[in-house]
Order: sequence, then C-alpha cells, then structure tokens
Amino acid sequence: MEALDIARWQFGIVTVYHFLMVPLTIGLGILVALLQGRWRKTGDEAYLRMTKFWGKLFLINFIMGVATGIVQEFQFGMAWSEYSRFVGDVFGAPLAMEALLAFFVESTFLGLWIFGWKKLPPKIHHACLWIAVAGSIVSAYFILVANSWMQHPVGVDLIEGRPVMVDAWAVFSNNTAIVAFFHTITGALAVAGGFLLGISWYHLWRRRRDGIDTVDAQGRVVVGESDRIAGRDKKDHAVWITSLRLGAVVAMVAFAGTAISGDVQAKLMFDQQPMKMAAAEGACHDGTGFSVLSIGNLGSQDCDDVVAVMEVPGLLSFLANGDFTTEVRGVNTLVPEYQQNYGTHLPDNPIYGDRAGQEIDYLPVMAVTYWGFRIMIGFGGLAAAAAAAALWLTRKGTVPQSRNLMRLALLGILAPFGANAAGWIFTEMGRQPFVVVPNPAMSGIDQVFMFTAAAVSPGVGPGEVIFSLVALTCVYAVLLVVEVKLLSKYVRGGVVSAMPELAGTTSKDGGSGTSASPDDDVLAFAY
Repeated sequence: MEALDIARWQFGIVTVYHFLMVPLTIGLGILVALLQGRWRKTGDEAYLRMTKFWGKLFLINFIMGVATGIVQEFQFGMAWSEYSRFVGDVFGAPLAMEALLAFFVESTFLGLWIFGWKKLPPKIHHACLWIAVAGSIVSAYFILVANSWMQHPVGVDLIEGRPVMVDAWAVFSNNTAIVAFFHTITGALAVAGGFLLGISWYHLWRRRRDGIDTVDAQGRVVVGESDRIAGRDKKDHAVWITSLRLGAVVAMVAFAGTAISGDVQAKLMFDQQPMKMAAAEGACHDGTGFSVLSIGNLGSQDCDDVVAVMEVPGLLSFLANGDFTTEVRGVNTLVPEYQQNYGTHLPDNPIYGDRAGQEIDYLPVMAVTYWGFRIMIGFGGLAAAAAAAALWLTRKGTVPQSRNLMRLALLGILAPFGANAAGWIFTEMGRQPFVVVPNPAMSGIDQVFMFTAAAVSPGVGPGEVIFSLVALTCVYAVLLVVEVKLLSKYVRGGVVSAMPELAGTTSKDGGSGTSASPDDDVLAFAY
C-alpha cells in the first residue's frame, strides 16, 4: 500500500471514532440543559436527579471527545501537508475560530457548571451550561463550514495556484454548510434520544426484575420503593419513565428533522456532486427510478455488473428535482463530462509522485456509497420506529418484564450512532477522487479543486504512516475501553452513582433519597 492509502485509512479511523463522541455530546448537552431548566422551574427533585445523572454521562463523553479530537488537526500537518498548503488560507479561518472561540467558551463555562453547584446563583449556574452547549453547537458549525468548503468551494479566487478567501460571508454562509449543520444537529439529537431511551428502559426493567415496581390487573404500573437498594424510591421511577419518554419523543422528532434536512441536502448534492449521488443510487444509466436494492460483484467498479432488483419509478427524480419525470444523469453519462472538464489522467506534476500520469477513476467506491447511504437511512428509520414502539409499550407507566426486549433497547442505542457514522463515511468517500470537489458553477482557469492524490505529504513514507496508524488505533482502542467501562459503571450505578448523597439519607417523601437542595460535596459530582 502507498502512503496515500494508509493516510486515508488513518484519517478515516480517527475521524469516525471521534465522531462517535460528537453527536452524543451535542445532543445530550441540549437535553441536560433542558432538564435543569425544568428542575429550576418546578422544583421537582426527579429533574435534579435526571440533570445530575445524564450530566455525569455527558461529562465522561465530553472528555473523551476532547482527547480524541486533538489528534485531528495534527494530521493535517503530518500526513496532509500539501492539502494544508492548498486550502490553508480558507480552511484556517473556521478552524481557528472553532479552537479559539467555540472550544474555549465551551470548556470554560462547562467548568463553571461542573464546580458551580451551590456556589453560583441558580440562574447563573444554569446559564453556564447553556453557554457551554451553545459553544459546542457553534464549534460544530465552524467545523462544518470547513468541511463544506471542501465539498463546495465558494468565496475564493485562485491566486498563484492557491485559493485565497475574498468573500468570508460566502464561505461562512455556504448553503452546503447550513444544510449540513441542521442535518448534523438533528442527527445528534437522535443519538441523545436513543441514549436516554435505552438506558432508562434498562433501569425500569431492573425495577420490575427486583420486584420494586409491579402492575395491576389493567397492566398499569404500581410504583414501589426498596429499603435494600439506595436511591430506588418513587422518585427513581419518575426519573426513568420521564427520561425514557422524553428520549423517545426527541428521537422521533429528530428523525423527522434529519429526513427533511437530508432531503434538502440530497437535492444540493445532485446539483453540486452528481457523481456522488449517482454512485449512491447505483444509477449507471440516466433515469427516474430509485433503486431500493441493486446487486453486483462486490468491489467491482463496472456498471455492467450492477443490476437493479427492486426500483421505485419516479422517486429518484423527486429526490433530485422535486418532480417525478425529470431524468437524473447516471454514471455512464457523468464520467465523460468529468473527463472533459477535469482531465482523463493526473497531471504530470512532481506533487503526484509516482501517481503522475495515472488514469483518473471518477467513480467513487460504489459498494461504500450505495450501502452507506442505505445504512444511514435504515438505521435512522429503525431508531425512530423503536422510539414509537417504546412510547406505546410504556403508555401504562413501565416496561415489559422481557429480558430480550431490554437487551434490544440497549442494543438500539447503537442504531443512531451507526446512522451518523454511515452518513459521514458516505459523504467523505463519495467525493473521491477529489479532496476539494470542483464547484460546478465555476469554470475556466478559476476553477478550484484538488485531487486526493496531490494532498498527501510528499516526504512521508508508508512505514511512517503505518506506525502512526497502528499507534493511534491502539491508543484509541484503549480509550474506547476506558469510555465504555466508565459509562457502564455509572449507568449500572444509576442516579446514586452521580449523587452519592442519596445513599443512606432520607428524602422528604419518606424513601431513601435527598431534598431538592442536598448538602453534598460538589467534587463528588465532578469526579
């Protein structure tokens, strides 16, 4: 394998791993802020418990997200220096704003929230969390601005072979970035909703298993308390049933949001990156039908090997143009257009090394784009359907006693994560062979694009990249074990794991618990 291939594997592994943390941090942060606001408004201790329990898991995930995200920017200099030179004038601005503004705002105010319990006035303390959450959202927007410029370059002039920003507003208001931002935020909320649903189902099931909660003749829950297990009182039931139903509603609404923003995003892609969408649909020939299922030789890039088994007439035209009759260009039509516009072979330029003069394959890996697109939609729809089923099954106040349903609920947490990861893999793999995709609206010598083959660092050999790939993968594997163990520990511990003061104290309603203003050590929550 060449250094280019290994560097792409490294960037893909690191990025996908990091993005497992990002949507949960954004989505869960929003929900924790809402729960704290509800506690401040109602004074209901159940909302305080929810705030601290889900807030604890939010902090664990946030810390791991920071640790894994730092490596991201170092890769640009280590393995992708030619890319960094080419896009630095544009790419540097949103990345600098993300680091200097959004990240420090996020970190500072999150620290105030962690250590500010009972130290800051309630309104100020709650505002700190909202500012931290807003910082994470702004941070995501700046990253998406940078990524979207790679997908659809705007606001630049080509000066001495490099794009130079001449219109900052065009870069930061890129329609690709705006749509991707809403798609990402709704995807993050879908992850958080599924997270709340699965964990809450587990705890309600444990209450049923331990005999704390029972059901009457009509199947309605009879909420009980445990004298043996700290914190398993009536408020504990309220924590889990409220969290479950909140998570289910959020997951369903978020899926609707991703569907709407995804439809807009798909229409943009058909216009801006037609080859990506043709590959995603397995559309080798011009037509109007959407392929529900196509089969072919795995790994083959020959359109003659692709056969549509199940197709919906007119649906592809609707996804691309909003009507059912306009034909959408297929791969066989697009390839000659790309060859005419961007060449048939890589330029004979030293920057390409041994790849100079090689024939350019403009078709992305069809198996990855085709199935990545469907896995994204399938997992998202599955998570929404599971959320609707959960609302129905818990309408009487608890969950069924079935162990298998509980396992499915926990397994279902992974579905929106899978949808997010598949969506990003599809987005990034689908723009190959470009690292900066040509803007179809541009023409002539001012056209801005860069082949991935030209982006890798020329002085880096395969051995060096293999070493960093193996090292980073091993470190990230260890971090994954650490995160899973930490999350599992505090999930199994329940609310008491985030509020140790619940153990051995008495609440106002007579069970083991605490009042709405417990006299506890703030460091117990922080650590």
